[in-house]
Amino acid sequence: MLQLESMIEKLKATFYNSVDFVAREISFPKDQYAILCYYSSMANVKDVQDIVNTLKVQTTFNEKDWDATTATHKESYNLEKLVEYVCQGYAVLLLLRSQEMVCFTMPNLPHRSPDEPINEAILRGAHEGFVEDQDTNLALIRKRMRVPDLIVKKVTVGIDNKADIYYMYLARFANQDNLSALERKLEGIKEQADGLYTSGQLNDFIEDSPYSPFPQIMNTERPDRVFANLSEGKIVIMTDYSPTAYIAPVTLFSFYQSPDDFNSRVIVGSFYRMVRIASFLTAVYLPALYIAIVSYHYEILPIELSKKLKINISEIPFKPIVEALIVEMIIELIREASIRLPKSLVQTIGIVGGLVVGDVIINAGLVSNMVVIVVALTAISSYVVPSVELNTSVRVLRFPFMFAAALFGFFGIMAGFLILTIHLCNLSSLKSPYFSPIVPFEPNKIPQMFFRQKHSRSGPQPSSFDPKGKKT
Repeated sequence: MLQLESMIEKLKATFYNSVDFVAREISFPKDQYAILCYYSSMANVKDVQDIVNTLKVQTTFNEKDWDATTATHKESYNLEKLVEYVCQGYAVLLLLRSQEMVCFTMPNLPHRSPDEPINEAILRGAHEGFVEDQDTNLALIRKRMRVPDLIVKKVTVGIDNKADIYYMYLARFANQDNLSALERKLEGIKEQADGLYTSGQLNDFIEDSPYSPFPQIMNTERPDRVFANLSEGKIVIMTDYSPTAYIAPVTLFSFYQSPDDFNSRVIVGSFYRMVRIASFLTAVYLPALYIAIVSYHYEILPIELSKKLKINISEIPFKPIVEALIVEMIIELIREASIRLPKSLVQTIGIVGGLVVGDVIINAGLVSNMVVIVVALTAISSYVVPSVELNTSVRVLRFPFMFAAALFGFFGIMAGFLILTIHLCNLSSLKSPYFSPIVPFEPNKIPQMFFRQKHSRSGPQPSSFDPKGKKT
C-alpha cells in the first residue's frame, strides 16, 4: 500500500497537482492493485465508471481480458509516455505488479458540427465544412472518396508540446517529387517548432518562399474542395484541432477557382472566373493608374474629362498619392474595425465609415470625388477574390505600385509590373512552378486556367501536377 500511495503522489506531482488530474486506486482480486490516471476535463465520467466496473471483475491480465473495455494497447510503464497519453485525452491504467500500462480511449473533447464555412459559402453544392476534430474531418473526406488508395500519414512535431500533422494523397495520382519535397519539409519541422499554435506557422515551414506576398499553399475548410484537389493529384495537409486543410502544390490561377464555377453552367462559370481575374488586375493597378494619369499623363484622357479632373484636383491641398493613401487608410481601418467589433455593430460601422466619413472628407476638400470612386472600386475588386490569403496579398501589393506611379508615372507601373512578373516566374509550390501554365509556357493548358471546361472534356493539369509526374 505504501508503494501505491507514493506512486499516486508521484503522479500528481508530475502533473503539478492540477485540480482536473485524477489518479485513483483500482483494486483487483488476488490483491492486485492499479492506478487509473486521466484528466477529468477531457474524459466522460460515464465512460470512466464503465471502465472501473469492468476492470473490477477481471481476474487475470491476459490480452483477451481487455476486450470488454475500450482498451487500445498495453505496453511497459514509461512515465514520459504516460504523461503524453494522458495529455492526449486517454485514460491510462498503471498495473503496479507487472509495471505495465493500458491505454483506454474515452476523450470528451468538445467539437462542433460540420457547418458550412463562413468564408467559403457557395450557392449550390454541399453545405458542410471541416471542424476541429480530425477524426470527423477524415470521415468527411473518406465519405466522398471511397477508394482504398487514399493514403493518410501522420507526423508528430514539437519537443514538449507535441502536435500531429496529417497529410493525405491518392497513391495512383500523387506526384512523387511533390510528395518527397513535402516530407523533407515536415522532417525539418520536427525539432524546430514546439507545437503548432496557428496556421501561419505551418505555412512558414512548408512554403518555398515564405517572404513572398503570394500564398503558395491553398487553405480551405470545404471537404468537397479537398476531394476535387486530391483527385487532381495534389496533397492535402491538416493539423490537430484546426478546421483548415492546406492544399499543395498550387498555381496562382488555382486561387481564382471556386466550387460555384463547377456547379454552374460552362458559360456562367467561365464568365465569373474571368471577372475574378479582372478584379485582381483592377485591385492592384487601378489606384496606380489614377495617380499616374493625374500626375503626369492627362493627355490620354478625353479633353472634357481632363478639364473636370483638373478643376476638381486644383482645390485639393494634397498630391494625388496623399489623397489615395488617406482614403485607402480609412477603408483599411473600417475593415479592421468590422472584424474586431461584435456582429451587431458591423453594419453600423460600415454605414458611419463608408457614408458619413466619406462625405465629410469630400465636403471638407481633403480628397476629390474621383479618388474616392477609384479607391472604393479597388476595395470592392479586392474582395471578389475567393481566397482570403490572396485577397490580403492583393491589398498589400497595390501600395508599391501607387508609390511607383507617383514617382515615375506609367514607367514606374511598367517597371513594377516587370518585377512582379519576374517574381511570379521564380516562385514555386512544393518545387512545382507557381506561374504555370504561363511559365513554363503550355499553350494547350492555358484555356482551362481561364475558362471552366465541360466536365467530360476537362483537360490535364499543368505538367507539374500530372499523375506520377508524367508529362503530357
